[in-house]
This record gives sequence, C-alpha cells and structure tokens, in this order.
Amino acid sequence: MKRIFCILLAGSIWSLSDIPLPTNTPAIAQTQENSDLFYLYKGQRIPLNQRQDAIAVAFKKVGATRDRGAQPLYLQLQQALQGGVRGTTPPKVSPLGEKYALVSLPTGVRDVGGAFQQRIQQQPYVQTTLPVLSRSQRQEIIVLPNEIIISFAPQLDESQRQTILQQNNLAIVRPLRFNRDRYLVKSTSATGTKILSIANQLNEVKGVASAAPNFIQSLTDENLPTATKQIANLKNSQQFYSLTGNITPQSSRSISPKTNLLGLAWQLDSLPLKQCLQQPVSSLESLQSCLQQPIPTKSAVSRTDIHVTDAWKHSNGGRGVVVAVIDSLIQWDHPDLANSLYTVKAADKCPGEVHGWDFSPGGDSANPCENGDADTRISPSELAILGSKFQDTFQLSDAKLVEKYPQEALSVQRKHPDDSLSEIANVVRSFIRNKVGREFHGTYVSGSIAAKPQNGEGLVGVAPNAQILPVRIFGLNGSFTPSAYIEALGYAADRGADIINLSLGASLPTQGEEEEISDILKAHPKLVIVAAAGNENSNQVGFPAAYPGVVAVGATNILGNRAPYSNYGKGLDVVAPGGDLHTPELLGGIPATGGTWLDAFWQGLPNPTSRWSSVVDPRGKYWWVQGTSFSSPEVAGVVALMKGENSKLNREGLVSILKSTASYEGLNISEEDAKLYRSKSVKSDSAKDKQYFFGNGLVNADAAVRAVKQRR
Repeated sequence: MKRIFCILLAGSIWSLSDIPLPTNTPAIAQTQENSDLFYLYKGQRIPLNQRQDAIAVAFKKVGATRDRGAQPLYLQLQQALQGGVRGTTPPKVSPLGEKYALVSLPTGVRDVGGAFQQRIQQQPYVQTTLPVLSRSQRQEIIVLPNEIIISFAPQLDESQRQTILQQNNLAIVRPLRFNRDRYLVKSTSATGTKILSIANQLNEVKGVASAAPNFIQSLTDENLPTATKQIANLKNSQQFYSLTGNITPQSSRSISPKTNLLGLAWQLDSLPLKQCLQQPVSSLESLQSCLQQPIPTKSAVSRTDIHVTDAWKHSNGGRGVVVAVIDSLIQWDHPDLANSLYTVKAADKCPGEVHGWDFSPGGDSANPCENGDADTRISPSELAILGSKFQDTFQLSDAKLVEKYPQEALSVQRKHPDDSLSEIANVVRSFIRNKVGREFHGTYVSGSIAAKPQNGEGLVGVAPNAQILPVRIFGLNGSFTPSAYIEALGYAADRGADIINLSLGASLPTQGEEEEISDILKAHPKLVIVAAAGNENSNQVGFPAAYPGVVAVGATNILGNRAPYSNYGKGLDVVAPGGDLHTPELLGGIPATGGTWLDAFWQGLPNPTSRWSSVVDPRGKYWWVQGTSFSSPEVAGVVALMKGENSKLNREGLVSILKSTASYEGLNISEEDAKLYRSKSVKSDSAKDKQYFFGNGLVNADAAVRAVKQRR
C-alpha cells in the first residue's frame, strides 16, 4: 500500500548546495483512534483510524477529461497551497484518479490541518474535502466519500426499496451496471465519518443484503526504501543494460512462438538462465554466449519454472480463450499486445467500445456509457502528468530536483542522514521513475498472459494465442473504488471472459464484492477467477484471492524459494514464479511489457546510455518486475492453455486438475521460512511445511495441459 509520511520540521536546517533539509527527526504517521470508526464485513468489525496527516479532496465536474488542455486540478491546488501556513513546508498534492486528490499535510504547526482545509475549500474547483482513514497498524490511504454500495434482497419490489432509502435519508446515485439489486447511494443528511455509521446501520435493516462505504483506495506500493535498495541493484546490473539482442537459448530455437528475449523469461523455462547463472557471467555478451551453449542432458540444475515451453509443444497456445485483465493502465497498442486483443461483440456496447472499458473515471450519470471510457490506455491528461514528472528526473539538476520534490527528499535524508545531495537526488529519481513505470501495471500483467511478439522480437506470454479483454479500474496512484471494481467484474463476465485475472492482492474486503464474485461464479460455471495472494509477507492470503471460489496464487523466485514478499498460509491454492529483483539482481525478476516507451515520455530527451530503472531496454518497452501480481497472470495463462485444449470442462474440473498437477518439485523452504514455520503454531491438521508456504505446489503447465486433453 502507499506509504504517506509526515515530516516534522526542525528549527535548524542542513544545507547542501543551498537546498535546505531538516535535521534527522522522526516521522510521525498521525492517526486518531476512535472505537466508532469501523465498517462491517460479514458481521465482523473492521476497525479504522482517521489520519490527521492527510486530507482528501473531491473536485467539481469539469466535463470530458481526456481532451482537457487545462492544467490538472491537483496541480492547481498544489499551487494554491504554496506558502499557505507560516513555518511549514507546502503540503504535497497527489492525484487519486481524475476526480479526487490527496493532500499530505506538514506537521509542526498547531491545527495545521484546519488551516489548510480552509484554504482548500476556498478554491472554486473544489467540491468538498473528505476524511482519510487507514486500518490499524497500516500506513495506507482509504478515502471516505459520501457513497455507499447497497445490495437489496432480490424479493423486494421497487416501492419497498424506496421506503428503505427514504427511512434512512438515502438517495440513489445510480444502479451499478452489470449487477442486479445493487446500487450506489448517498446520504442526504450526513457527511464525513458518519457515513460509516449509516452503512453499518443499513446492515441491520430487513431487506438489505449488505451495505458498505464506497471507499476510495490506493494500492500503489512503491516507496522510498524500495528506491534506495534499487540504486545499488542497478549498479550491479549495468553490464546487462539494453538486452535487445538475441537472448534465445539454443534449447529453445525450435520452440514456437519464437522470441529473441526468451532466455530472460525464466518463468517459462528456467533451465537455460539458471545454467548460465551457475557460471561467471560478467556482461551481456557472455550471457548471450552462454545461452547458445547446449544444456547438459543430466543437468544438476533444478527447474523452478512452470514448464510452459513444454506445454506449447502439444497445445494451441490458448486459441479462442478470452482472459479479462482487471487492472490499471493497459497500453494495448504495445507491439507485443496489439495482436492479442479481444474485440467486444455484445449487443449493448457503448459508443466507442471496441477493446474493453475503463471504469476508473466513474461518474454518477444515469447513462451508464457516461460513467467510464472506452479506452484503457493512458489519456492525454494522464500522459501530461506522468510525462512531466518523468522528464524532471532526467532534466533537473540534483539541487533543482530536491527543491521541486521536497517531501520525498526529506524522507530520504531522514533515513540516511549522511547521504550527500547527489545520493538523495538519485533515490528520488529512482522513486519517481518506478512510480511512473508502475502506473502501467495492467500492461505488465497483460503481457504475462498473452504477449505475442511481432517478427520474433519481444516477449511472449504463457498463452500467446489467447485474447486479452482490457478492463481498467485504477486511476493514477493506484486509486480505485469498490463500485468500479464490482462493475468491472460484472462487465468481464457479461462480455464473455473465460478467465478473469485479479492482480489486486490486499484490498479491503467488502461483502458486496464477495457477493458479486459469488453471483458471477454461479451464473458462469466455466468461468475461472485467478487472483494474487498479496505482497505483505503475511500468513493470511489477501482479498480478493481469499474469497471462496477464487484461485489464490503465491509467488516463488528463481531459486525455488517463496518470494520474500509473498503471502502464504491458509487459503493459498498454488504458486508460480513472481520474481525477486534482488535474487540475483534484476535477472531474478519477471520480464514484462511496459509503457514508458511512448514517444511523449522521451520528447526532447536523448536515448539513455545507462540503466535508469528496472528496465530491460533503453526506453522501457520491457521492465523487470516482481510480485504475486505476476504469478497470478501466469496461472491465468496456464488455465487459458488448458481451456484451449478442452472447452467442455467446468471450473471445478479445471481447478482440480490445476492443483493436482502442481508439485513441490524444485521448491525449497528457505532457512528463514523454516525458522518461521517452527516458531508458529500452525493449527491446521493437514498443513505441512511446504503446503503452508506453497499451497498445492508449483503449477505445471505441461502436466495440466496433458491432463485436460485426456478428459476430452
């Protein structure tokens, strides 16, 4: 989740090249504990804290945003708050999609939040301010608007529903599209944190199946410590910069589809790269040379991949199978994705709806086609926002960069007080570049499933002949609402998806979300939903992977260990490679299709001559990534291979085969996990050590495809 730090400004300053930085003072994540702040999930209280170091802002409607030439509203607000309260640094304003923004407040001045809130509300384009919450012990962003998702019992008629709404001072904003009996409503008598109480009370009303606030959440997990670690990692990996030549192992030359970067994709076949990593590999040339060598017949190296290249030899690559990717920016004009797109054929298509739908703008129009957008790619306004930040990292001097991004610089200096200005600026650069790159998370995920390179140059997905249905729910900074997510689920099922991939681990659970997933699975017995287990290194699988009927996928690294971030424990079904950018350096990550290759990011900039982030090539057409977000789409791709060979099997049959053909071969429990297992009281009677960390084991595409073919 996104980490927001409050910085206490000291009286004295530390100056580097005339750029003031504070002395090393502790960061305080201010929250206000209140026993009345909670929401209900299946009758259980989920406690919440109100954050005092942040205010959320809802902007007034400005019409269509994709062609808007004006300065983004969040930047207008940032300028309006400059020098607002004497003795403080200006607050940082970050966009949460296009309708909302987050104002991170400075501390050290009495009632600083009230002072800035007054200035915010004076701006003519601001509709209202909203409270910011977090769960206990988590530094996350949960914004509470005046919106509640309510599900009525199906037997209620319209008059009964209206009676419930009137008695509780509620008005319908709009019915949720592709849903029955589910509405977005707002209170006509309350605002702020009182919305929690109203939602909780509704759960006690006869005729209401469930009710929950329509929280605006942020799932962005890039942080400054990650950027700090990456600096050293990039230095160690410079010798492999610009891997655009032929990285095809000799053993894979007869494999179709052909791709020049297959040697990097160890998740598909790990033997070539692992064999080379057993030897001294000091440069790109030596790596290429090693990959051209034949693999010994009796190699001592164990496989830690999911046997995809073997499965291709006797499968059609998932032809005819549609995989919906519900995620962030899906740049489907990427050369490796352009030939893998599904074309919507529904009779009730909205104007312009060809390749999926973008639910992230949301809206409250009675016309459902106005509550979203037909294009899941980056919009001109989004490109202007991200492009400006991206170019700053290349064009601004160390001093100017620190001056323009003071909060990020202050956080780095606080954690590393002995760092020079140059070292601090480099961490800030890495942080910004990573955040821009990760806005294309949906593009990463889509390529993992069905990338199909043109002319044999690029990356290939697990099921290259499957088709992707792009469905966007995330705005900038990983922001989304449950209403958009619930509608996206219904949309994917309605538009004919055979598989839905949800790389959304650790989101807040809501009963409405679980009900929607349950309804979809009942209505579509052949549909398979695959989800990421989460990246909190927790013994609890995150949501939505933890919901009944969803395939929960954990992550492993190239050594066959549990990836150090991956969730585990009860509810984990299977694992697949998720990568580890530190084992061994970037080559241990998963290569994925990226979005920073767009010309707009590089306008006026020369092609870089050294690695500037976790990129495979100079402009970032391909990135190295890690996370259960990428083990999940690999499993979705395996299911696509299975369905491509046998479309008659229902979900139960497919998932049963997926689990039964998985194994612990090549998997190892690290010394740290072994200690962890011994220290915990694992109460499940059947949970053995490997089962605890790997579920039913590492997926095997080859074995799974063979098994479904036998069921014809």
